[in-house]
Amino acid sequence: MAKKLLESSALSAFCESMALMLSAGIQMDEAVSMLAENMKDTPFKRACDDVFVGLSKGEPLATAMEVSSAFPAYAVETIAVGEKAGRLEAVLRALGSYYDEEDRLFRKIRTSIGHPAALLWVMVIILAFTVFAILPVFGNMYRSFAGGGAAGGAFDMMSVSTTIGSVALVVTVILAVAALIAWSSTGSERGRERVLRWLAHVPATRQAMYQLALSRFTSAVAIYTASGINTDDAMKDALATVEHGKLRAKVQNAYEAMTDPTTARSMAQAIADFGVFEPVYARMLLVGSRAGSLDAVLERLSDTFFDDAIGQVDRAVDGIEPALAAFITVIIGVTLISVMLPLVGIMGSIG
Repeated sequence: MAKKLLESSALSAFCESMALMLSAGIQMDEAVSMLAENMKDTPFKRACDDVFVGLSKGEPLATAMEVSSAFPAYAVETIAVGEKAGRLEAVLRALGSYYDEEDRLFRKIRTSIGHPAALLWVMVIILAFTVFAILPVFGNMYRSFAGGGAAGGAFDMMSVSTTIGSVALVVTVILAVAALIAWSSTGSERGRERVLRWLAHVPATRQAMYQLALSRFTSAVAIYTASGINTDDAMKDALATVEHGKLRAKVQNAYEAMTDPTTARSMAQAIADFGVFEPVYARMLLVGSRAGSLDAVLERLSDTFFDDAIGQVDRAVDGIEPALAAFITVIIGVTLISVMLPLVGIMGSIG
């Protein structure tokens, strides 16, 4: 049984290949078997083999994927929605695009963090050498001057220099460790999920993560409504896929308003009233509902929310490397100051 989650690129390949073979009329178990055929022993092959075993037992694709432990919860839950709604092929295609974009995004994050992280560790070595090797030499020189009565304010200079160097070293070590953890986390699917949860708490990407969760929720509702499921049940089943706390609270309130006999709002009205969508998108949903094209509008909005989330994260990532470069520049200046101050103190003592 596979225990390691497949990477985004492998997930994209699995979903897109399955969608292609299903559209060609190939049975699901045969399609999975063909994916693993003539492959070396890799996590992808082991995952396909595990899924094939489950399918051979008559399990649904989502259940077989879940049992294999190689697929993230979002993929499993979305495919379960697609199977229940009879739109598995469309869901697989959408997941293929989603994980392809996620792979591109995390490769960009990995590159943006990797190079500055290496520079940060170089700075850690330089600062450590400065604090523990160079500054003590100046300290010995000051003590010799003090023995000759020429110390003056040299010890003050030495104290300031040591403080600056030590603080800079601690801050750089903390940032370097954080950068290393972030860089290594983007190399695995579990790590990427942790990064996404962390980004939900970062001010620069908090709204993007909300938009991403909103895209997932809207896609699930669209799948259900397109299959003919009534909006109350569609809302209830889609709610089960929402993990984002803020969005879940809004959707829960909207669902309760839909099912409350005293209010009995439509789904579009409830979503608008409780601020699940922004006003302009809520208006689009209301118009689409009245025109009888609710599922088409939901699919369009899901794509819009996803593109918006990816765009926001892209802009945040584009700022990582310049920010780290600016920090490194500051640290270089601090290092020079910590070395120059003792020299100034020595010159003052000699003078």
